[in-house]
Amino acid sequence: MPVPVNPFKQALSAGETVFGCWLGLADTFSAELMGTAGFDWLLIDGEHAPNDLRSILAQLQVLAASPSHPIVRVPVGETYLMKQMLDAGAQTVLVPMVESAEQARQLVRDVTYPPHGDRGVGYSLTRAARFSRITDYGTTADAQICLLLQVENRKGMAALDDILAVEGVDGVFIGPADLAADMGHMGNAQHPDVQAAIMDALRRIKAAGKAPGILSTRDEMTNDALAAGAQFVAVGADVLLLSQYAQALARKWIPRD
Repeated sequence: MPVPVNPFKQALSAGETVFGCWLGLADTFSAELMGTAGFDWLLIDGEHAPNDLRSILAQLQVLAASPSHPIVRVPVGETYLMKQMLDAGAQTVLVPMVESAEQARQLVRDVTYPPHGDRGVGYSLTRAARFSRITDYGTTADAQICLLLQVENRKGMAALDDILAVEGVDGVFIGPADLAADMGHMGNAQHPDVQAAIMDALRRIKAAGKAPGILSTRDEMTNDALAAGAQFVAVGADVLLLSQYAQALARKWIPRD
């Protein structure tokens, strides 16, 4: 019995565009709620949200009943973390701050079983293999793992073409906030120089045969990214949705001086 098909990876391979939302509340109840909203994918954030292995596992479990595909962003691209997230059942992972082809190649090895990779072979104990029920997990898992790399500073952008040449990378996500900061425009990802760099990168990613990704909460930027070839596009974050609506509701009913 082989592993289930990864619908997110399948969609990217077919050239489809899929829309998602960030999950930063680090809570199973809110994750389950977001799973009913209709997004193609939801990203469980292990970098900037208060998540750990157990909270990420719990969110993977509740999203299993959802039509939204779960993506896990690890806090850093360390081999042991990649192993833990994959064994917990994540089929798609996003790795932040990728700056070189060498780093990209190691990440490919991290998500690949021997003899071609370094992923530990202990799947009989894991949720990923349905606790030994997926008998062919070891021979079929690699093909369904989707590796997304996040390029988000000038060093990474300078190495982008080399990163794109690494076989086994499925997509590259451009991080607007960190890139803006590294370019000297902290808090202003809309600066023309930052936007030009982002759109150029998305076009290069697409031309290299990889799937380009972006997070944008502004319709104008989202449309520009789509025109540049973006395929996996986050259009919001649960934290922002709750915070912004709560503030607007409070302003509506509570007078301010």
